[in-house]
Amino acid sequence: MMKFKIRLALLPRVIIAIILGIAAGWFLPEIVMRFFVTFNSLFSEFLGFIIPLIILGLVTPAISELGKGAGKMLLATVVIAYFATVLSGLYAYVVGDAVFPLLIDEAHGTIESQKVEALQPFFTVSIPPLMAVISSLILSFVVGLGISVSQSEILLRGAKEFQEIIFKTINSVILPILPLYIFGIFMNITYSGEVYSVLSVFIKIIGVIFILHIFLLLFQFAIAGALVHRNPLRLLVKMLPAYFTALGTQSSAATIPVTLAQTKSNGVGEGVAGFVIPLCATIHMSGSAMKITACALALMIMQALPYDFSLFAGFVFMLAITMVAAPGVPGGCIMAALGILGSILGFDSENLALMIALYIAMDSFGTACNVTGDGAIALIIDKYFGKSK
Repeated sequence: MMKFKIRLALLPRVIIAIILGIAAGWFLPEIVMRFFVTFNSLFSEFLGFIIPLIILGLVTPAISELGKGAGKMLLATVVIAYFATVLSGLYAYVVGDAVFPLLIDEAHGTIESQKVEALQPFFTVSIPPLMAVISSLILSFVVGLGISVSQSEILLRGAKEFQEIIFKTINSVILPILPLYIFGIFMNITYSGEVYSVLSVFIKIIGVIFILHIFLLLFQFAIAGALVHRNPLRLLVKMLPAYFTALGTQSSAATIPVTLAQTKSNGVGEGVAGFVIPLCATIHMSGSAMKITACALALMIMQALPYDFSLFAGFVFMLAITMVAAPGVPGGCIMAALGILGSILGFDSENLALMIALYIAMDSFGTACNVTGDGAIALIIDKYFGKSK
């Protein structure tokens, strides 16, 4: 007898969890819902414990390997990719600050209520993290740069083995359990009577971010086209196969062959393309930074939390650093960003879960924006470091 196994990707599992959570919030007895509240309490404690370790495990080997590049071209690529990521985050903040207050009703957006407070876990367990998020990030840089300078194979192997432990923890524990956690969050939101407000905000955010990422790509290729004296729209159109491949794969790494081929078709030299495209798949996260910044701002407006430009500027600059190693993880940028969402913006476990759900719902668009923008960076690098220069 043939056996068929159906394996759903993370996005459909999250969607199913949201639908079931809404239904459960309407129909489940309160005593049953408290079991899920208890589970969410335990899982949020575990997330708080593991987040600094995720940063340490992902960022350390990524920083250590950046020192193995090709001198000035490496430095130029890293600087352009970093500031492109930062500018996209600031762009999302400026537009979101102007648009989101017109779309989001603070009075009806808040997810807290007396009913939510009544759903208490049966018990709680405190799992304090080994270090603060910022301490973890600084330690990652110190150790990563130390490995790069010393060229210690033992330390590098240890960092990569720890990275593998983190990968397995994310893939085998966090991601499989995440839909159940999101189920509990939406069950609680439904019980509080705020699910309609939250979902309506989700739809508005997704629509705005889709428009934002189109304008971001037009801007990136306008800059590249001006520098290389070529039509930016034609350059962008040639990158569309990479864009649509990323929509399907949701992975910058898996899209590298297509991105590389389309970048070469835009006239970038083989040596430059072969260097820049794989590197940018790791360090250039414009689309992801834009999504995370916009989603975070929308949630803060929805709950009437205080914010200003200086707060988000600091957040965006740190976000661009923490996402350096994110592509190695499915839906990885948001996992790497959880730490600073909590430490800088003050997000609690429920807001982090909403951020994850929002991010995963738009993961394809962010990845497509990232890889398409890699082609623009390659054009700029080829202009100044190509063989003919």
